[in-house]
Amino acid sequence: MEINIQKRVLEANETEADKSRKFFKEQNVFVLNMMSTPGSGKTETLCKTLVKLMPGVRVGVIVGDICTTNDADRLEVTGAKVTQINTDQFGGDCHLAAHMIISSARQLGCEDIDLLIVENIGNLVCPAEFDIGEDARAVVLSVTEGEDKPLKYPLMFRVADVAILNKIDLLPYLDFDAKLVVDNMKQVHPHLPVFEMSAKTEEGFEPWLEWLKIKVFEKTGRGL
Repeated sequence: MEINIQKRVLEANETEADKSRKFFKEQNVFVLNMMSTPGSGKTETLCKTLVKLMPGVRVGVIVGDICTTNDADRLEVTGAKVTQINTDQFGGDCHLAAHMIISSARQLGCEDIDLLIVENIGNLVCPAEFDIGEDARAVVLSVTEGEDKPLKYPLMFRVADVAILNKIDLLPYLDFDAKLVVDNMKQVHPHLPVFEMSAKTEEGFEPWLEWLKIKVFEKTGRGL
């Protein structure tokens, strides 16, 4: 019974995701689904990314959390258009679903943005299973989380279009093998681009920004 229910949930989500994809194509907006565990530095990475992209790239952000607006408040300071989804009203879901995204995107307004970033709820499992109508998926992993994470949660890395290995400024103080974690990512997804960087110091940030700007330009013809 649980398998059948899950199948129906995913099928319904796929239908909504197709609607979202059509909507974002009509609006000429590139959509990035950004996923990670809690504490990976995803929000700080986004804050720095927004500051460096704008105003050349017009950005909107949908922030997903079970409770609080803490991350949305931080991102709003950058000047980007930001809206919040709290899933406690939906029973505390640990992921965002497609119907939530299109509703929030309409509320946010897409007529004056080139890039919509969805900061998904911190979780390496459920968000990987739900298509939200995005153009690309990014996963953020920090050096404080363990080299085995790509092998323990392979779907997340298999469905990602790009990975960020964050907090590399901490490497001198940790017993962490950066080469091994990248090798593990490549074992799961051989052609996955991996950007090693620090959101705090901004070391290694440029390749990530260049990748993102190119993706936006390829869809919208804007931003470069």
